[in-house]
Amino acid sequence: MAMSPALEKILAAKRANPYSDEKSIDELRTEHRAGGGAVPLPEGTTWEAVDAGGVPAEWIACGSPTSGKVFLFIHGGGYYRGSAAATRSTAARISAVSGMRCLSIDYRLAPENTFPAAINDTYTSYKWLLDQGVTPADIVVGGISAGGGLTLALLLKLKETGESQPAGAVPMSAWTDLTQSGDTMHTNAESDPVICKAYLDRMAGLYLCGTDAKTPFASPLFGDLTDLPPLLIQIGTAESMLDDSRRFAERARDAGVDVEYEPWDDMFHGWHGSAHVLDEAQQAIESIGRFCGKVV
Repeated sequence: MAMSPALEKILAAKRANPYSDEKSIDELRTEHRAGGGAVPLPEGTTWEAVDAGGVPAEWIACGSPTSGKVFLFIHGGGYYRGSAAATRSTAARISAVSGMRCLSIDYRLAPENTFPAAINDTYTSYKWLLDQGVTPADIVVGGISAGGGLTLALLLKLKETGESQPAGAVPMSAWTDLTQSGDTMHTNAESDPVICKAYLDRMAGLYLCGTDAKTPFASPLFGDLTDLPPLLIQIGTAESMLDDSRRFAERARDAGVDVEYEPWDDMFHGWHGSAHVLDEAQQAIESIGRFCGKVV
C-alpha cells in the first residue's frame, strides 16, 4: 500500500534531521521541546498541574471523562528528555477516546537522575492515585517509548511488591530491551527515521549508569511476565524497536497474559504524537480507547 502524503511529509522531515552523537543532551532536549510545543491541542482540552506524591504531574482531560477512571500516561524521551507538557496533545486525545482523565507524569530524567529514579517515580504516582481513592480496576497505564518500558516495568514492580495490578496497560513503541538485542535494530535501520542503535546505546548508558541492562525494571523483556493484566501493544513495522514489542508480546502470551498485539504498517517511532496530521496516529489512539472500554 502506498504511503499517504501526510506520512511521506513527516518521514521526510524526520530524515532531514538525523541523530548525531555530536549533539549534546541540551541540544537534543531543546529539539524535543520545540517539536512538542508545536503540536496543537484538541478542542476542549483542559489541564492543571498536580503534585502526585512528590512527582510533578498534570491532570489532562478532553471531552467529558468519567469521574474516577484514570489513564496514567508516561511520556517517552529515552529517559533523558520529554515532559507532560510536550505530550499533552497525545494524552488529551487518549482522554477523549477513552472517557478517562489522564494523569501525565514528569518523572526524573537522566543523566541528572539515573536508574531507578524513573521507575520509582512511576510507582509513586500509581500509589498516589490509589491514595486518592482511585481503584486499580479503574486505572489503565500506558506510555510511549521509554514510557512504554516504564509502563511494563511498573507492572513487574507491582507484582514484586504484591500489590494490585491496573485494569490494563498500553505500551506504545515501547523500549523493552536496553541491550538492543533485537534483530530489527539492524534489519530496520534504513526504514526507521527516528531511532538508531547508536542513539539507544548512548541513552541507555546515561540512564543505567553501570546497572545491568537486563535488569527487568529497566528492560522488562527479561522479567517474569506471568500474572500481568491485559495488554494492548502497539508498534510501527518500520521501527528499529519492532522486536522489542514483538518479543515482549510473544513472551507475555507464552506466560498466559491476554495480549492484543498491533503492528502498524510503515509507522515510525511514537507516531501517536502526530495524530493532528496523520490518520494512522488517530486510528491507533482510537484503538486505545476501545481497549480501555473493554478492560475498565
